[in-house]
Amino acid sequence: MKLLSLLLWSFVIAFASFAADRPNILWLTSEDHGPHMGCYGDTYADTPNVDALAAKGMLFKHAWSCAPVCAAARTTIIAGMYSPSTGGEHMRSMVPMPKGTKMYPQFLREAGYYCTNNSKEDYNLQKPEGVWDVSSGKAHWMNRKEGQPFFAIFNELCSHESQLRKRPHEAIHDPAKVRVPAYHPDTPEVRQDWAQYYDQVTLADASAGERLKELEAAGLAADTIIFYYADHGSGMPRSKRWPCNSGLQVPMVVYFPPNWKHLAPKEYGHGVKSDRLVSFVDLAPTLLSIIGEQPPEWMQGHAFAGKFQTEPQPFIYGFRGRMDERYDCVRSVTDGRFVYLRNYMPHLSQGQHVTYQFETPTTRVWRQLYDAGKLTPEQSIFWKVPKDPEELYDLLSDPDEVHNLAAQREHAATLEKMRAAQENLALKIRDAGMIAEGEMHHRAEGTTPYDMAHDDKLYPLARILKAAGEASSMKPGAMPDLKAGFADKDSAIRYWSAMGILMRGADGVSAAHDEITQAARDSSTYVQVAANWALAQYGSEAERSAALPALVGLANWSQHDVFTAMSALNAIGDIGDKAQPIAAQLKALPAKGESPDGRFNGYVARLLADLTGSKPAFDDAGEPPAKKVEKNKK
Repeated sequence: MKLLSLLLWSFVIAFASFAADRPNILWLTSEDHGPHMGCYGDTYADTPNVDALAAKGMLFKHAWSCAPVCAAARTTIIAGMYSPSTGGEHMRSMVPMPKGTKMYPQFLREAGYYCTNNSKEDYNLQKPEGVWDVSSGKAHWMNRKEGQPFFAIFNELCSHESQLRKRPHEAIHDPAKVRVPAYHPDTPEVRQDWAQYYDQVTLADASAGERLKELEAAGLAADTIIFYYADHGSGMPRSKRWPCNSGLQVPMVVYFPPNWKHLAPKEYGHGVKSDRLVSFVDLAPTLLSIIGEQPPEWMQGHAFAGKFQTEPQPFIYGFRGRMDERYDCVRSVTDGRFVYLRNYMPHLSQGQHVTYQFETPTTRVWRQLYDAGKLTPEQSIFWKVPKDPEELYDLLSDPDEVHNLAAQREHAATLEKMRAAQENLALKIRDAGMIAEGEMHHRAEGTTPYDMAHDDKLYPLARILKAAGEASSMKPGAMPDLKAGFADKDSAIRYWSAMGILMRGADGVSAAHDEITQAARDSSTYVQVAANWALAQYGSEAERSAALPALVGLANWSQHDVFTAMSALNAIGDIGDKAQPIAAQLKALPAKGESPDGRFNGYVARLLADLTGSKPAFDDAGEPPAKKVEKNKK
């Protein structure tokens, strides 16, 4: 009996010592808002609680979410890996975790932490067992065992995109005093949406204040490290869903109490505004470093605090894949001053018709003014086709990112530096997003996209990246390689050859007529889509008459996988009025079918609704309507 008591007492002492040696960690996160807060110098904002936290702690001036939308951004956080590396870059997709990896809360739980998430998960990666102690609207650090250190997340939904367009609304900010960025038209609707966005940020700040008071009242403030950040840029169009600075820059404020100041970033101090470049891929390794654990080598970020913090990095990175029902492929990078975007699909506009985005009044009035020819050049960039293959912006002189410097001689060296950084990262992380989404799933069958992408036989990335770069460069000199690519054994090379011809319009179809005609019957459905898209848009009347029915067939979900169907419907939508001959056939297409995961299920229906003029439906495959957000808050 004495031996048992001695063992129990030894355990209690050891646990108390362990708990005392590790801080509590609280993450206060919020939806859809950029650094529009007083502590970031925004005089229109009203954010006293986070401002006070920044005054006694510090903030990062250059923090990027990596993705300009929630699911892809959280996927980067939960794995400590870039989502294009894991295959989880596409909005509301689902892929398995890379072999031999864990989600970061599993490491914390193994180290003795009580881990709670209140309450949004929304990962594009399949969640293994044992990630959280509790993940629900009732999750709270106060439910831990006595003396147990905790890691807790509270995610505030009130600043979500859906809430900035909700009417009626009780105003806090005066729309007349809002600053309208150069890319938006100055209309009453735009001013109202921006003012209401600031109102919701104020409410998110108030929620953070309540959580901080709760911590103080429990007497835990002295032993709790606090992070405040948002999940990506503002919910306004040209921020959310677009991987430039306005879509990726987030507030990130951290506070290390005196007891734990030795774990803080090296530059930490009261009111410090750090120039260190940080992003969401850094959060998981930073957490492990704070609790004294060496981050595993497969994590792709860099710890900026704790025992294993690294030196500041020269660049941070962003990406965009499919956003809901619309495809694109964009990669971005910043050094803190310059922002570089590489558009691998320049034939598609920034303002593709993402149904949920068009629920915002700003989006609709902006498009109406563009169609009426009433916008300035800066305001037209969002809708312009084609996009520039490369974009370069100087945030010092052009914080709204509307003056592209990529073609200017004096910035050639900067352009080359940023381009090299983007391509080097793609090769380093084995970017799995350089092929069609469905092709990625097909090649990864029996394994994971991450592991597939690390097998050069399955995924010859250097060759694919070169083919994608040539296709999207829009340079005439790329034509011989594009034509030769149609004979390649790898369907990804053939895909980028077909896309390159499509991007070059009528001139491309004329120059590679035989190749693109043959590609319309390729063994890969994704090559077929691109080739028939080119022929329907830019071919002869006879070629259009053959290509349009071929696209209808590819869009038939009962005959092809969901990814082929989405790709074909995107192509038909881009063809526009030239697709009128197949209007009746589109109405007969199935809006439901089989898919790898239920998160894909709503997208074909939305695309068909847009093409046929029927009413779109929102479900679990897309962003929740406002009433769902309100329900979740309760």
